[in-house]
Amino acid sequence: MKSLLFSRFLLLLPWVLIVIIVLDIDSSRAPLPALAPRGGGRPAAARAPPQRRPEAAALPTIYAITPTYSRPVQKAELTRLANTFRQVARLHWILVEDAAARSELVSRFVAGAGLPCTHLHVPTPRRYKRPGLPRATEQRNAGLAWLRQRHQHLPPPQPGVLFFADDDNTYSLELFQEMRTTRKVSVWPVGLVGGRRYERPIVENGKVVGWYTGWRADRPFAIDMAGFAVSLQVILSHPKAVFKRRGSQPGMQESDFLKQITTVEELEPKANNCTKVLVWHTRTEKVNLANEPKYHLDTVNIEV
Repeated sequence: MKSLLFSRFLLLLPWVLIVIIVLDIDSSRAPLPALAPRGGGRPAAARAPPQRRPEAAALPTIYAITPTYSRPVQKAELTRLANTFRQVARLHWILVEDAAARSELVSRFVAGAGLPCTHLHVPTPRRYKRPGLPRATEQRNAGLAWLRQRHQHLPPPQPGVLFFADDDNTYSLELFQEMRTTRKVSVWPVGLVGGRRYERPIVENGKVVGWYTGWRADRPFAIDMAGFAVSLQVILSHPKAVFKRRGSQPGMQESDFLKQITTVEELEPKANNCTKVLVWHTRTEKVNLANEPKYHLDTVNIEV
């Protein structure tokens, strides 16, 4: 009987030893350290949320005033512009419709634009819609009025820069870096304007001394609307500076406005002393819709 029990004990002994070894190893095993992310630093689970850089928060705000009006390419133009503006830090878009009320198309567009935007509207009086007369005067002035009213109630200092961004232009992102350091009024070249490849201020020893232009170089400021930016402080300190209707001629609106706030000697050349083109007056080609009235309309109303 004893020999039978002993033989069974010998059969079970290897399994008992295996269990003991496994339990000993498991109880003495130290917890594995959390893996650090590549490049060092804290473990992924403990990493603090990214903090906004103080220098980004301190950047002057760029205010872009854009007049717009209803036409087949309007949404396409605004889409291109919004795609640029979304990539610019601290930019506030002031979009002003030439209309008696906000249109549904632009309202929907603004709601989905994904950037800070103020949507205004003001109609151009019918008597000023004749060919040859300055355009977008009322819309730019509405943007200026909104900007001044907004900042009346904000404590100084209020660092910012204003420029007039027509919806048919194309902008390099570098332009926004250049204009953000504007102290009073800064200027730069504009491509594809005035019947020439580009127009620009002529700079000598860091000062504007003339104008390379294809039309009326005798203008006080022979510059395109897309070719300058103004410090917010200058706008606020000159509350009566607006775009004028009475006495203003086509092509003279820039000069009429800038004469109220600065002199040629005070202009700040940007874009490598005005030798780099960072904005183009591209203008979308007029679309051909001649076949629209020749065919039945679609049963689905699609916004273009």
